[in-house]
Amino acid sequence: MADNTAVAVLGTGIMGAAMARNLCRAGLDVRVWNRTRSKAEPLAGVGARVTSTPGEAAGGADVILTMLYDGAAVLDTMTAAAPSLTPGAVWLQSTTAGTGALAPLTELARTTGLVFVDAPVLGTKAPAESGQLTVLAAGPDSVREAVAPVLDAIGSRTVWVADSGSTGAATRLKLVCNSWVLTLTHGTAEALALSAGLGVDPARFLDAVAGGSLDCGYLRLKADAIRNGDYTPSFSVTTAAKDARLIVEAGRAAGVRMDVAAAGGERFRRAEALGHGGDDMAASYFASFEA
Repeated sequence: MADNTAVAVLGTGIMGAAMARNLCRAGLDVRVWNRTRSKAEPLAGVGARVTSTPGEAAGGADVILTMLYDGAAVLDTMTAAAPSLTPGAVWLQSTTAGTGALAPLTELARTTGLVFVDAPVLGTKAPAESGQLTVLAAGPDSVREAVAPVLDAIGSRTVWVADSGSTGAATRLKLVCNSWVLTLTHGTAEALALSAGLGVDPARFLDAVAGGSLDCGYLRLKADAIRNGDYTPSFSVTTAAKDARLIVEAGRAAGVRMDVAAAGGERFRRAEALGHGGDDMAASYFASFEA
C-alpha cells in the first residue's frame, strides 16, 4: 500500500476517535462511521470523511479498523458492511472482544475474503490521543509491511505476538494485561477508600510507598483522579465491567479461577448502580461505600 492508504475506522468512541485523528494527521485517507453519527462528525474537521453506514466507510478501504464496544457489536457492524468489502483488504480488529467472540469474526473474514489481524491495543484515552498506544498484533507475516503506516500512526510500538496460525493470540495477551490493569485500579480505589474510612490522609499512604517496590505510575494516575474527584472517562466503568466479564469467562474456559477479576466485576456493577457507569473506572472507589 502507498501513503494514500484508505482506512475505514468503524467506531469513534473515546479510543476510535483518537485513533482516527492520528490516522488523519499521518496523511492517510480516513473514512469514519459510528452508530451515533454525531460522535463521528467532529472528525470531519481533521480531514476524515464521515459516513452514514459501515459499508459506506469500508467500501474500497485497504484497511478496516474496528474499535467498538464488544464482539457482538463488531460482528453486527462488519456483517452490515460485508456487501461493500474489498477482498484482500486487511481487517485490524482492535475491539476488546474476548476469546469467545473470535470464531464468528474470523469466519466472517474468511467468507468475505478479508485478511484478519487480531490487533487489540494497550492504553487508554491519553496515549490514544498522542499516538502512543501499544498494539498487540497477530496476523500473517505478509501484511505486516502493508499495515505499518496504520499501526505507526496509532501507536508507538507494535508487538507481533503470533502469525495467523495462532488465532486469538493477541486477544489472549490483551486479557492478561487488562486483568492486571483492573487489579491495579481496584487496589488503588480500595486503598484510598480505606484511608477515608480510617481517617488517614491519602497523601500519607502515597508518601509511604513513594519510590519503593509498592509504587507505580498507575497507582499515581488513579489516585490523582480519585483525590481530585475527576472521573472524566479514559476507560469507563461500563466498559471495564465488560472486560472483567470477558477475563473471568476466558479464565473459566481455561480452567483458571479469576477470583480477583470476578470480585472487581462486582465492584464495577455496584459503581454502575450508583450512577457511575459513564465515569472513569477509578469510580470503583464509590463501590466501597454504602449507597
